[in-house]
Amino acid sequence: MTTDIDSAATERIVRSGEFDLAVYEYGDPANPTVVLVHGWPDTHRLWDAVVPLLTPRFHVVTYDTRGHGRSTRTRRTADFRLEALAADFYAVADAVSPDAPVHVLAHDWGSVQVWEAVCEPAAADRIASFTSVSGPNLDHLGKWVRAKLSRPTPRNVWQPFTQLLSSAYTAFFMTPVLPRAAFTALGTEERWQRVVSLMNDTPASNVTLAPTFRRDIVDGLRIYRANIVPRLLAPRERRTEVPVQLIVAGRDVAVRPAGYDDERKWVSRLWRRDVPAGHWMPFSHPELLATATTELIDTLDGGAVPRGLRRAETDRTRKEFDDQLVVITGGGSGIGRETALAFARLGAEIVLSDINLDAAKQTAELIAAEGGVAHAYRLDVSDESEVTAHAAEVFAAHGVPDILINNAGIGQAGGFFDTPSAEFDRVLRINLGGVVNGCRAFGAAMAERGLGGHIVNLSSMAAYSPQQGFSAYSTSKSAVFMFSDCLRAELAGRGISVHTICPGIVHTNIVATTTFSGVSAEEEKRKQAKYDDLYRRRRYTPDKVADQIVRAVRRDRSIVPVTPEARLQYQFNRFAPAVVRFFAARVKLT
Repeated sequence: MTTDIDSAATERIVRSGEFDLAVYEYGDPANPTVVLVHGWPDTHRLWDAVVPLLTPRFHVVTYDTRGHGRSTRTRRTADFRLEALAADFYAVADAVSPDAPVHVLAHDWGSVQVWEAVCEPAAADRIASFTSVSGPNLDHLGKWVRAKLSRPTPRNVWQPFTQLLSSAYTAFFMTPVLPRAAFTALGTEERWQRVVSLMNDTPASNVTLAPTFRRDIVDGLRIYRANIVPRLLAPRERRTEVPVQLIVAGRDVAVRPAGYDDERKWVSRLWRRDVPAGHWMPFSHPELLATATTELIDTLDGGAVPRGLRRAETDRTRKEFDDQLVVITGGGSGIGRETALAFARLGAEIVLSDINLDAAKQTAELIAAEGGVAHAYRLDVSDESEVTAHAAEVFAAHGVPDILINNAGIGQAGGFFDTPSAEFDRVLRINLGGVVNGCRAFGAAMAERGLGGHIVNLSSMAAYSPQQGFSAYSTSKSAVFMFSDCLRAELAGRGISVHTICPGIVHTNIVATTTFSGVSAEEEKRKQAKYDDLYRRRRYTPDKVADQIVRAVRRDRSIVPVTPEARLQYQFNRFAPAVVRFFAARVKLT
Protein backbone atom coordinates (compact mmCIF):
# COMPACT_ATOMS: atom_id res chain seq x y z
CA MET A 1 0.00 0.00 0.00
CA THR A 2 2.85 2.40 0.80
CA THR A 3 4.36 2.14 -2.67
CA ASP A 4 0.99 2.60 -4.37
CA ILE A 5 0.19 5.71 -2.32
CA ASP A 6 3.58 7.27 -2.97
CA SER A 7 3.54 6.48 -6.68
CA ALA A 8 0.02 7.89 -7.10
CA ALA A 9 0.92 11.28 -5.63
CA THR A 10 1.84 14.44 -7.48
CA GLU A 11 4.41 16.18 -5.28
CA ARG A 12 5.00 19.90 -5.09
CA ILE A 13 6.48 22.46 -2.73
CA VAL A 14 4.29 25.30 -1.45
CA ARG A 15 5.98 28.35 0.04
CA SER A 16 4.54 29.87 3.24
CA GLY A 17 6.67 32.76 4.47
CA GLU A 18 10.15 31.31 4.95
CA PHE A 19 8.89 27.72 5.09
CA ASP A 20 8.67 25.16 2.31
CA LEU A 21 5.77 22.72 2.74
CA ALA A 22 5.86 19.30 1.07
CA VAL A 23 2.45 18.82 -0.58
CA TYR A 24 1.04 15.60 -2.10
CA GLU A 25 -1.95 15.55 -4.46
CA TYR A 26 -4.11 12.59 -5.49
CA GLY A 27 -7.04 12.16 -7.84
CA ASP A 28 -8.50 14.49 -10.46
CA PRO A 29 -7.76 18.19 -9.76
CA ALA A 30 -11.10 19.04 -11.43
CA ASN A 31 -12.98 17.37 -8.56
CA PRO A 32 -13.76 19.13 -5.26
CA THR A 33 -10.66 19.43 -3.13
CA VAL A 34 -10.32 17.80 0.29
CA VAL A 35 -7.25 18.79 2.32
CA LEU A 36 -6.08 16.33 4.99
CA VAL A 37 -4.02 17.78 7.86
CA HIS A 38 -2.03 15.62 10.29
CA GLY A 39 -0.95 16.22 13.88
CA TRP A 40 1.92 15.16 16.16
CA PRO A 41 4.08 13.10 15.65
CA ASP A 42 2.75 12.21 12.22
CA THR A 43 3.24 13.36 8.64
CA HIS A 44 1.06 13.09 5.55
CA ARG A 45 1.56 9.31 5.91
CA LEU A 46 -1.11 9.37 8.63
CA TRP A 47 -3.68 9.40 5.84
CA ASP A 48 -2.40 6.43 3.80
CA ALA A 49 -5.53 4.37 4.45
CA VAL A 50 -7.96 7.29 4.00
CA VAL A 51 -6.63 8.72 0.73
CA PRO A 52 -7.62 5.75 -1.50
CA LEU A 53 -11.17 5.92 -0.15
CA LEU A 54 -11.57 9.58 -1.13
CA THR A 55 -9.68 9.80 -4.45
CA PRO A 56 -12.41 8.23 -6.63
CA ARG A 57 -14.56 11.33 -6.04
CA PHE A 58 -12.25 14.08 -4.81
CA HIS A 59 -9.01 15.89 -5.43
CA VAL A 60 -7.23 14.85 -2.23
CA VAL A 61 -4.35 16.87 -0.81
CA THR A 62 -2.06 16.00 2.08
CA TYR A 63 0.99 17.87 3.31
CA ASP A 64 3.72 17.72 5.93
CA THR A 65 3.20 20.55 8.40
CA ARG A 66 6.23 22.69 9.25
CA GLY A 67 8.81 20.85 11.32
CA HIS A 68 7.62 17.43 10.09
CA GLY A 69 8.44 15.12 7.20
CA ARG A 70 10.01 16.80 4.21
CA SER A 71 8.85 20.31 5.12
CA THR A 72 11.21 22.93 6.51
CA ARG A 73 12.60 22.28 10.00
CA THR A 74 12.94 24.94 12.66
CA ARG A 75 14.33 25.18 16.19
CA ARG A 76 12.25 28.25 17.12
CA THR A 77 9.28 27.45 19.33
CA ALA A 78 7.50 30.60 18.14
CA ASP A 79 7.38 29.14 14.63
CA PHE A 80 4.85 26.58 15.87
CA ARG A 81 2.24 29.06 17.03
CA LEU A 82 -1.23 28.38 15.72
CA GLU A 83 -1.38 31.61 13.72
CA ALA A 84 1.66 30.49 11.72
CA LEU A 85 0.29 26.97 11.21
CA ALA A 86 -3.07 28.39 10.07
CA ALA A 87 -1.21 30.60 7.57
CA ASP A 88 0.52 27.47 6.24
CA PHE A 89 -2.86 25.80 5.76
CA TYR A 90 -4.18 28.77 3.79
CA ALA A 91 -1.03 28.80 1.65
CA VAL A 92 -1.62 25.16 0.74
CA ALA A 93 -5.34 25.71 0.10
CA ASP A 94 -4.63 28.69 -2.17
CA ALA A 95 -2.04 26.71 -4.12
CA VAL A 96 -4.06 23.54 -4.70
CA SER A 97 -7.51 25.12 -5.14
CA PRO A 98 -7.17 28.80 -6.03
CA ASP A 99 -10.66 29.19 -7.47
CA ALA A 100 -12.86 27.19 -5.08
CA PRO A 101 -13.12 26.66 -1.31
CA VAL A 102 -11.68 23.43 0.04
CA HIS A 103 -13.09 20.81 2.38
CA VAL A 104 -10.90 19.78 5.30
CA LEU A 105 -10.39 16.60 7.33
CA ALA A 106 -7.90 17.11 10.16
CA HIS A 107 -6.63 15.12 13.12
CA ASP A 108 -4.99 15.93 16.47
CA TRP A 109 -2.82 19.08 16.23
CA GLY A 110 -3.79 19.26 12.57
CA SER A 111 -7.36 19.77 13.74
CA VAL A 112 -6.26 22.33 16.35
CA GLN A 113 -4.52 24.43 13.72
CA VAL A 114 -7.46 24.19 11.30
CA TRP A 115 -9.74 25.37 14.13
CA GLU A 116 -7.51 28.45 14.19
CA ALA A 117 -7.98 28.83 10.44
CA VAL A 118 -11.77 28.39 10.36
CA CYS A 119 -12.22 31.06 13.04
CA GLU A 120 -10.43 33.68 10.97
CA PRO A 121 -12.52 36.41 9.26
CA ALA A 122 -13.96 35.33 5.90
CA ALA A 123 -12.85 31.72 6.49
CA ALA A 124 -16.09 30.46 4.94
CA ASP A 125 -14.96 31.93 1.61
CA ARG A 126 -12.01 29.52 1.50
CA ILE A 127 -13.20 26.56 3.61
CA ALA A 128 -16.39 24.76 2.56
CA SER A 129 -16.46 22.28 5.47
CA PHE A 130 -14.31 21.10 8.34
CA THR A 131 -14.35 17.58 9.77
CA SER A 132 -12.44 17.64 13.04
CA VAL A 133 -11.00 14.45 14.55
CA SER A 134 -9.54 14.32 18.07
CA GLY A 135 -8.35 17.90 18.11
CA PRO A 136 -10.27 20.70 19.89
CA ASN A 137 -10.24 24.45 19.52
CA LEU A 138 -7.97 25.39 22.43
CA ASP A 139 -9.80 28.68 23.00
CA HIS A 140 -13.12 26.87 23.16
CA LEU A 141 -11.66 24.27 25.52
CA GLY A 142 -10.36 27.04 27.79
CA LYS A 143 -13.78 28.74 27.76
CA TRP A 144 -15.44 25.42 28.57
CA VAL A 145 -13.18 24.87 31.59
CA ARG A 146 -13.87 28.39 32.89
CA ALA A 147 -17.62 28.01 32.42
CA LYS A 148 -17.64 24.71 34.29
CA LEU A 149 -15.57 25.97 37.21
CA SER A 150 -17.66 29.14 37.51
CA ARG A 151 -20.55 26.86 38.56
CA PRO A 152 -18.72 24.37 40.81
CA THR A 153 -21.18 21.50 41.05
CA PRO A 154 -19.66 18.01 41.46
CA ARG A 155 -20.18 17.28 37.76
CA ASN A 156 -18.83 20.66 36.65
CA VAL A 157 -15.68 20.15 38.71
CA TRP A 158 -15.26 16.50 37.79
CA GLN A 159 -15.33 17.00 34.01
CA PRO A 160 -12.47 19.57 33.87
CA PHE A 161 -10.57 17.47 36.41
CA THR A 162 -10.74 14.36 34.21
CA GLN A 163 -9.66 16.48 31.24
CA LEU A 164 -6.71 17.72 33.29
CA LEU A 165 -5.75 14.12 34.05
CA SER A 166 -6.04 13.19 30.37
CA SER A 167 -3.84 16.14 29.41
CA ALA A 168 -1.27 15.67 32.19
CA TYR A 169 1.25 14.31 29.69
CA THR A 170 1.40 17.73 28.03
CA ALA A 171 3.09 19.19 31.10
CA PHE A 172 5.93 16.71 30.56
CA PHE A 173 6.00 17.50 26.83
CA MET A 174 6.41 21.21 27.57
CA THR A 175 9.54 20.81 29.70
CA PRO A 176 12.64 21.92 27.79
CA VAL A 177 14.95 18.89 27.98
CA LEU A 178 13.37 15.70 29.33
CA PRO A 179 10.88 14.87 26.57
CA ARG A 180 13.47 15.36 23.82
CA ALA A 181 15.88 13.10 25.65
CA ALA A 182 13.21 10.46 26.31
CA PHE A 183 11.87 10.33 22.76
CA THR A 184 15.36 10.46 21.25
CA ALA A 185 16.32 7.42 23.30
CA LEU A 186 13.07 5.45 23.29
CA GLY A 187 10.92 6.76 20.45
CA THR A 188 11.52 4.05 17.87
CA GLU A 189 9.10 3.31 15.08
CA GLU A 190 8.38 -0.19 16.42
CA ARG A 191 7.60 1.01 19.94
CA TRP A 192 5.36 3.80 18.71
CA GLN A 193 3.46 1.44 16.43
CA ARG A 194 2.86 -0.93 19.34
CA VAL A 195 1.64 1.91 21.57
CA VAL A 196 -0.77 3.24 18.96
CA SER A 197 -1.93 -0.30 18.18
CA LEU A 198 -2.80 -0.98 21.82
CA MET A 199 -4.50 2.38 22.33
CA ASN A 200 -6.65 2.01 19.23
CA ASP A 201 -7.33 -1.75 19.03
CA THR A 202 -5.85 -1.94 15.55
CA PRO A 203 -2.97 -4.00 14.12
CA ALA A 204 0.44 -2.34 14.32
CA SER A 205 0.76 -2.83 10.55
CA ASN A 206 -1.98 -0.20 10.11
CA VAL A 207 0.19 2.46 11.77
CA THR A 208 2.13 4.02 8.89
CA LEU A 209 5.05 6.28 9.72
CA ALA A 210 7.42 8.37 7.64
CA PRO A 211 11.18 7.74 7.43
CA THR A 212 11.60 11.00 9.35
CA PHE A 213 9.61 9.73 12.37
CA ARG A 214 12.52 9.82 14.84
CA ARG A 215 13.04 13.53 14.11
CA ASP A 216 9.33 14.34 13.87
CA ILE A 217 8.48 12.97 17.31
CA VAL A 218 11.15 15.21 18.86
CA ASP A 219 10.92 18.38 16.75
CA GLY A 220 7.14 18.45 16.86
CA LEU A 221 7.09 18.75 20.65
CA ARG A 222 7.57 22.51 20.25
CA ILE A 223 3.93 22.82 19.23
CA TYR A 224 2.91 22.08 22.85
CA ARG A 225 5.15 24.76 24.36
CA ALA A 226 4.08 27.31 21.76
CA ASN A 227 0.32 27.06 22.30
CA ILE A 228 -1.17 25.24 25.26
CA VAL A 229 -0.52 27.61 28.15
CA PRO A 230 -1.34 30.87 26.27
CA ARG A 231 -4.56 29.49 24.82
CA LEU A 232 -5.93 27.81 27.94
CA LEU A 233 -5.03 30.62 30.35
CA ALA A 234 -6.29 33.44 28.14
CA PRO A 235 -8.90 31.94 25.78
CA ARG A 236 -10.25 34.20 23.06
CA GLU A 237 -13.81 34.48 21.75
CA ARG A 238 -13.51 32.58 18.47
CA ARG A 239 -16.50 31.87 16.22
CA THR A 240 -16.92 30.40 12.76
CA GLU A 241 -19.47 30.25 9.98
CA VAL A 242 -17.74 27.22 8.43
CA PRO A 243 -19.86 24.03 8.76
CA VAL A 244 -18.08 21.81 11.29
CA GLN A 245 -18.39 18.09 11.89
CA LEU A 246 -16.91 16.73 15.12
CA ILE A 247 -15.72 13.13 15.21
CA VAL A 248 -15.42 12.55 18.95
CA ALA A 249 -13.48 9.49 20.08
CA GLY A 250 -15.00 8.02 23.22
CA ARG A 251 -11.71 6.41 24.26
CA ASP A 252 -9.47 9.36 23.39
CA VAL A 253 -6.57 9.48 25.84
CA ALA A 254 -5.96 13.18 25.19
CA VAL A 255 -9.34 14.94 24.98
CA ARG A 256 -12.40 13.82 26.91
CA PRO A 257 -15.70 13.90 24.99
CA ALA A 258 -17.24 16.39 27.43
CA GLY A 259 -14.69 18.97 26.30
CA TYR A 260 -16.65 19.41 23.07
CA ASP A 261 -20.03 19.96 24.75
CA ASP A 262 -20.11 23.74 24.31
CA GLU A 263 -19.06 23.89 20.64
CA ARG A 264 -22.58 24.88 19.61
CA LYS A 265 -21.92 28.29 21.20
CA TRP A 266 -19.25 29.14 18.64
CA VAL A 267 -20.20 27.19 15.50
CA SER A 268 -23.19 28.18 13.37
CA ARG A 269 -23.68 24.74 11.77
CA LEU A 270 -22.46 21.78 13.79
CA TRP A 271 -22.64 18.00 13.56
CA ARG A 272 -21.24 15.65 16.19
CA ARG A 273 -20.56 11.93 15.86
CA ASP A 274 -19.46 10.11 19.00
CA VAL A 275 -17.42 7.07 18.06
CA PRO A 276 -16.29 4.21 20.33
CA ALA A 277 -12.67 4.54 19.26
CA GLY A 278 -9.23 5.64 20.40
CA HIS A 279 -7.28 8.75 19.48
CA TRP A 280 -5.71 7.66 16.16
CA MET A 281 -8.83 6.99 14.10
CA PRO A 282 -7.06 7.57 10.75
CA PHE A 283 -5.27 4.29 11.47
CA SER A 284 -8.15 2.36 13.07
CA HIS A 285 -11.26 3.79 11.34
CA PRO A 286 -10.30 5.08 7.88
CA GLU A 287 -13.60 4.00 6.31
CA LEU A 288 -15.59 5.85 8.94
CA LEU A 289 -13.62 9.08 8.43
CA ALA A 290 -13.91 8.89 4.66
CA THR A 291 -17.65 8.17 4.84
CA ALA A 292 -18.33 10.93 7.38
CA THR A 293 -16.40 13.48 5.32
CA THR A 294 -18.13 12.47 2.11
CA GLU A 295 -21.59 12.54 3.68
CA LEU A 296 -21.06 16.08 4.95
CA ILE A 297 -19.76 17.29 1.58
CA ASP A 298 -22.67 15.70 -0.29
CA THR A 299 -25.21 17.15 2.13
CA LEU A 300 -23.76 20.66 1.83
CA ASP A 301 -23.93 20.25 -1.94
CA GLY A 302 -27.68 19.66 -1.69
CA GLY A 303 -27.79 15.86 -1.58
CA ALA A 304 -30.12 13.77 0.55
CA VAL A 305 -29.07 13.79 4.20
CA PRO A 306 -27.94 10.28 5.26
CA ARG A 307 -29.33 8.78 8.44
CA GLY A 308 -25.97 8.96 10.24
CA LEU A 309 -25.52 12.65 9.52
CA ARG A 310 -29.11 13.43 10.53
CA ARG A 311 -28.40 11.75 13.84
CA ALA A 312 -25.27 13.90 14.23
CA GLU A 313 -27.08 17.25 13.88
CA THR A 314 -26.77 19.15 17.15
CA ASP A 315 -29.66 21.60 16.79
CA ARG A 316 -32.50 19.13 16.20
CA THR A 317 -35.18 18.12 18.68
CA ARG A 318 -35.58 14.40 18.29
CA LYS A 319 -37.06 11.31 19.86
CA GLU A 320 -34.71 8.96 21.68
CA PHE A 321 -34.16 6.61 18.74
CA ASP A 322 -34.76 8.99 15.83
CA ASP A 323 -32.59 8.24 12.78
CA GLN A 324 -31.67 4.80 14.08
CA LEU A 325 -32.32 1.58 12.19
CA VAL A 326 -33.54 -1.43 14.17
CA VAL A 327 -33.55 -4.91 12.63
CA ILE A 328 -35.77 -7.49 14.37
CA THR A 329 -36.25 -11.17 13.55
CA GLY A 330 -39.43 -12.94 14.55
CA GLY A 331 -41.25 -9.62 14.40
CA GLY A 332 -44.59 -10.98 13.29
CA SER A 333 -46.00 -11.58 16.76
CA GLY A 334 -45.33 -11.69 20.48
CA ILE A 335 -42.15 -10.16 21.86
CA GLY A 336 -40.85 -9.32 18.37
CA ARG A 337 -43.97 -7.39 17.43
CA GLU A 338 -44.14 -5.47 20.70
CA THR A 339 -40.42 -4.65 20.56
CA ALA A 340 -40.81 -3.34 17.02
CA LEU A 341 -43.70 -1.14 18.14
CA ALA A 342 -41.78 0.10 21.20
CA PHE A 343 -38.73 1.21 19.21
CA ALA A 344 -40.89 2.71 16.45
CA ARG A 345 -42.74 4.83 19.01
CA LEU A 346 -39.35 6.17 20.11
CA GLY A 347 -38.49 7.23 16.56
CA ALA A 348 -36.61 4.26 15.11
CA GLU A 349 -37.02 2.96 11.58
CA ILE A 350 -37.83 -0.75 11.76
CA VAL A 351 -36.83 -3.64 9.52
CA LEU A 352 -38.72 -6.72 10.71
CA SER A 353 -38.78 -10.26 9.43
CA ASP A 354 -40.71 -13.41 10.19
CA ILE A 355 -41.17 -16.89 8.76
CA ASN A 356 -44.79 -15.76 8.25
CA LEU A 357 -44.66 -12.80 5.87
CA ASP A 358 -48.33 -11.89 6.45
CA ALA A 359 -47.68 -11.60 10.18
CA ALA A 360 -44.63 -9.39 9.51
CA LYS A 361 -46.73 -7.17 7.25
CA GLN A 362 -49.39 -6.86 9.95
CA THR A 363 -46.75 -5.59 12.39
CA ALA A 364 -45.50 -3.11 9.79
CA GLU A 365 -49.07 -1.90 9.27
CA LEU A 366 -49.52 -1.39 13.02
CA ILE A 367 -46.34 0.70 13.09
CA ALA A 368 -47.43 2.73 10.07
CA ALA A 369 -50.81 3.37 11.70
CA GLU A 370 -48.97 5.03 14.58
CA GLY A 371 -46.93 7.20 12.22
CA GLY A 372 -43.79 5.05 12.24
CA VAL A 373 -41.71 3.56 9.43
CA ALA A 374 -41.33 -0.21 9.05
CA HIS A 375 -40.38 -2.68 6.34
CA ALA A 376 -41.51 -6.32 6.38
CA TYR A 377 -39.60 -9.33 5.03
CA ARG A 378 -40.04 -13.08 5.07
CA LEU A 379 -37.06 -14.87 6.62
CA ASP A 380 -36.15 -18.34 7.81
CA VAL A 381 -33.44 -17.56 10.37
CA SER A 382 -32.22 -21.18 10.41
CA ASP A 383 -31.01 -20.87 6.79
CA GLU A 384 -27.63 -19.12 6.83
CA SER A 385 -27.63 -18.33 3.11
CA GLU A 386 -31.10 -16.84 3.37
CA VAL A 387 -30.07 -14.66 6.34
CA THR A 388 -26.94 -13.52 4.47
CA ALA A 389 -29.00 -12.57 1.43
CA HIS A 390 -31.52 -10.79 3.65
CA ALA A 391 -28.74 -8.76 5.28
CA ALA A 392 -27.36 -7.73 1.88
CA GLU A 393 -30.84 -6.60 0.84
CA VAL A 394 -31.26 -4.60 4.05
CA PHE A 395 -27.85 -2.93 3.64
CA ALA A 396 -28.68 -1.91 0.08
CA ALA A 397 -32.18 -0.63 0.82
CA HIS A 398 -31.90 0.75 4.35
CA GLY A 399 -28.27 0.74 5.50
CA VAL A 400 -26.40 -0.92 8.36
CA PRO A 401 -28.53 -1.32 11.50
CA ASP A 402 -27.78 0.48 14.73
CA ILE A 403 -29.63 -2.15 16.75
CA LEU A 404 -30.00 -5.84 15.86
CA ILE A 405 -32.56 -7.91 17.78
CA ASN A 406 -32.34 -11.69 17.28
CA ASN A 407 -35.75 -12.68 18.60
CA ALA A 408 -37.03 -15.47 16.34
CA GLY A 409 -37.46 -18.80 18.11
CA ILE A 410 -39.67 -21.80 18.72
CA GLY A 411 -40.77 -23.83 21.74
CA GLN A 412 -40.30 -27.56 22.24
CA ALA A 413 -40.97 -29.97 25.10
CA GLY A 414 -40.66 -33.67 25.74
CA GLY A 415 -38.25 -36.14 27.26
CA PHE A 416 -34.83 -36.38 25.67
CA PHE A 417 -35.32 -39.99 24.54
CA ASP A 418 -38.74 -39.13 23.17
CA THR A 419 -37.33 -36.25 21.12
CA PRO A 420 -36.20 -37.34 17.63
CA SER A 421 -32.77 -36.16 16.62
CA ALA A 422 -34.27 -34.23 13.72
CA GLU A 423 -36.50 -32.32 16.12
CA PHE A 424 -33.61 -31.63 18.48
CA ASP A 425 -31.55 -30.32 15.57
CA ARG A 426 -34.45 -28.18 14.33
CA VAL A 427 -34.70 -26.44 17.70
CA LEU A 428 -30.95 -25.75 17.69
CA ARG A 429 -30.97 -24.51 14.09
CA ILE A 430 -33.71 -21.98 14.82
CA ASN A 431 -33.11 -20.90 18.41
CA LEU A 432 -29.30 -20.94 18.37
CA GLY A 433 -28.53 -20.97 14.65
CA GLY A 434 -30.89 -18.06 14.03
CA VAL A 435 -29.02 -15.94 16.57
CA VAL A 436 -25.62 -16.95 15.21
CA ASN A 437 -26.70 -16.34 11.62
CA GLY A 438 -28.11 -12.91 12.47
CA CYS A 439 -25.00 -11.86 14.35
CA ARG A 440 -22.73 -13.07 11.57
CA ALA A 441 -24.68 -11.43 8.75
CA PHE A 442 -25.35 -8.07 10.41
CA GLY A 443 -22.75 -7.86 13.19
CA ALA A 444 -19.73 -7.82 10.89
CA ALA A 445 -21.06 -4.80 9.02
CA MET A 446 -21.89 -3.04 12.29
CA ALA A 447 -18.34 -3.63 13.54
CA GLU A 448 -16.74 -2.54 10.27
CA ARG A 449 -18.77 0.68 10.20
CA GLY A 450 -17.12 1.69 13.47
CA LEU A 451 -20.04 3.61 14.99
CA GLY A 452 -20.82 1.04 17.67
CA GLY A 453 -24.33 -0.26 18.22
CA HIS A 454 -26.35 -2.88 20.05
CA ILE A 455 -27.04 -6.57 19.49
CA VAL A 456 -29.93 -8.02 21.50
CA ASN A 457 -30.15 -11.80 21.72
CA LEU A 458 -33.26 -13.45 23.13
CA SER A 459 -32.30 -16.24 25.49
CA SER A 460 -34.59 -17.50 28.27
CA MET A 461 -34.88 -18.28 31.94
CA ALA A 462 -34.54 -21.86 30.66
CA ALA A 463 -30.88 -21.08 29.87
CA TYR A 464 -30.01 -21.41 33.55
CA SER A 465 -32.93 -23.60 34.72
CA PRO A 466 -32.20 -27.30 34.24
CA GLN A 467 -35.50 -29.18 34.10
CA GLN A 468 -36.96 -32.37 32.79
CA GLY A 469 -38.70 -32.38 29.45
CA PHE A 470 -36.95 -29.34 27.99
CA SER A 471 -33.53 -30.65 26.97
CA ALA A 472 -33.63 -29.31 23.41
CA TYR A 473 -35.16 -25.93 24.23
CA SER A 474 -33.04 -25.29 27.33
CA THR A 475 -29.87 -26.37 25.52
CA SER A 476 -30.56 -23.95 22.68
CA LYS A 477 -31.23 -21.04 25.02
CA SER A 478 -28.25 -21.84 27.22
CA ALA A 479 -26.07 -21.84 24.12
CA VAL A 480 -27.46 -18.42 23.16
CA PHE A 481 -26.56 -17.20 26.66
CA MET A 482 -22.92 -18.33 26.41
CA PHE A 483 -22.60 -17.30 22.76
CA SER A 484 -23.71 -13.81 23.77
CA ASP A 485 -21.10 -13.72 26.55
CA CYS A 486 -18.36 -14.62 24.08
CA LEU A 487 -19.58 -12.18 21.44
CA ARG A 488 -19.82 -9.41 24.04
CA ALA A 489 -16.13 -9.88 24.84
CA GLU A 490 -15.14 -9.86 21.16
CA LEU A 491 -17.10 -6.75 20.28
CA ALA A 492 -16.30 -4.67 23.36
CA GLY A 493 -13.41 -3.01 21.56
CA ARG A 494 -15.72 -2.05 18.70
CA GLY A 495 -18.20 -0.26 20.95
CA ILE A 496 -20.97 -2.78 20.20
CA SER A 497 -22.93 -3.85 23.28
CA VAL A 498 -24.42 -7.34 23.39
CA HIS A 499 -27.53 -7.77 25.53
CA THR A 500 -28.83 -11.16 26.67
CA ILE A 501 -32.57 -11.05 27.40
CA CYS A 502 -33.98 -13.86 29.53
CA PRO A 503 -37.79 -13.84 29.74
CA GLY A 504 -39.55 -16.17 32.13
CA ILE A 505 -43.23 -17.06 31.96
CA VAL A 506 -44.53 -14.69 29.27
CA HIS A 507 -47.73 -15.22 27.34
CA THR A 508 -46.90 -15.34 23.62
CA ASN A 509 -48.03 -17.59 20.80
CA ILE A 510 -44.82 -19.63 21.19
CA VAL A 511 -46.63 -21.53 23.95
CA ALA A 512 -49.62 -22.42 21.77
CA THR A 513 -47.30 -23.60 18.98
CA THR A 514 -44.79 -25.52 21.13
CA THR A 515 -44.22 -29.06 19.88
CA PHE A 516 -44.45 -31.89 22.42
CA SER A 517 -42.44 -34.98 21.56
CA GLY A 518 -43.52 -38.49 22.55
CA VAL A 519 -47.26 -37.80 22.64
CA SER A 520 -50.13 -38.15 20.20
CA ALA A 521 -51.42 -35.24 18.15
CA GLU A 522 -54.49 -35.01 20.38
CA GLU A 523 -52.39 -35.00 23.55
CA GLU A 524 -50.12 -32.35 22.06
CA LYS A 525 -53.10 -30.07 21.37
CA ARG A 526 -54.35 -30.61 24.93
CA LYS A 527 -50.97 -29.70 26.40
CA GLN A 528 -50.67 -26.64 24.16
CA ALA A 529 -54.06 -25.39 25.28
CA LYS A 530 -53.30 -26.15 28.94
CA TYR A 531 -50.01 -24.28 29.08
CA ASP A 532 -51.29 -21.43 26.91
CA ASP A 533 -54.06 -20.93 29.48
CA LEU A 534 -51.57 -21.08 32.38
CA TYR A 535 -49.33 -18.50 30.72
CA ARG A 536 -52.33 -16.29 29.97
CA ARG A 537 -53.33 -16.35 33.66
CA ARG A 538 -49.77 -15.32 34.57
CA ARG A 539 -50.66 -11.95 32.95
CA TYR A 540 -47.10 -11.10 31.92
CA THR A 541 -47.50 -9.80 28.39
CA PRO A 542 -44.93 -9.34 25.58
CA ASP A 543 -45.04 -5.54 25.77
CA LYS A 544 -43.47 -5.75 29.23
CA VAL A 545 -40.55 -7.70 27.77
CA ALA A 546 -40.27 -5.11 25.00
CA ASP A 547 -39.98 -2.39 27.63
CA GLN A 548 -37.12 -4.33 29.25
CA ILE A 549 -35.36 -4.66 25.89
CA VAL A 550 -35.57 -0.92 25.29
CA ARG A 551 -34.33 -0.33 28.81
CA ALA A 552 -31.41 -2.72 28.30
CA VAL A 553 -30.30 -0.79 25.22
CA ARG A 554 -30.86 2.57 26.89
CA ARG A 555 -28.91 1.63 30.03
CA ASP A 556 -26.42 -0.70 28.34
CA ARG A 557 -27.36 -3.70 30.50
CA SER A 558 -25.64 -6.94 29.53
CA ILE A 559 -27.80 -9.68 31.07
CA VAL A 560 -31.47 -9.03 31.75
CA PRO A 561 -33.62 -11.64 33.51
CA VAL A 562 -37.02 -10.16 32.76
CA THR A 563 -39.78 -11.56 34.97
CA PRO A 564 -39.60 -11.89 38.78
CA GLU A 565 -39.21 -15.66 38.55
CA ALA A 566 -36.44 -15.26 35.95
CA ARG A 567 -34.55 -12.90 38.26
CA LEU A 568 -35.01 -15.16 41.28
CA GLN A 569 -33.93 -18.25 39.37
CA TYR A 570 -30.87 -16.40 38.00
CA GLN A 571 -29.68 -15.67 41.53
CA PHE A 572 -30.46 -19.21 42.73
CA ASN A 573 -28.45 -20.69 39.89
CA ARG A 574 -25.50 -18.41 40.67
CA PHE A 575 -25.34 -18.98 44.42
CA ALA A 576 -27.02 -22.36 44.96
CA PRO A 577 -26.68 -24.41 41.77
CA ALA A 578 -26.83 -27.69 43.71
CA VAL A 579 -30.28 -26.76 44.99
CA VAL A 580 -31.43 -26.02 41.45
CA ARG A 581 -30.18 -29.40 40.27
CA PHE A 582 -31.80 -31.13 43.27
CA PHE A 583 -35.28 -29.86 42.37
CA ALA A 584 -34.72 -30.44 38.64
CA ALA A 585 -34.20 -34.14 39.34
CA ARG A 586 -37.41 -34.41 41.35
CA VAL A 587 -39.90 -32.09 39.66
CA LYS A 588 -41.31 -32.64 36.20
CA LEU A 589 -43.27 -29.78 34.66
CA THR A 590 -44.44 -31.32 31.39
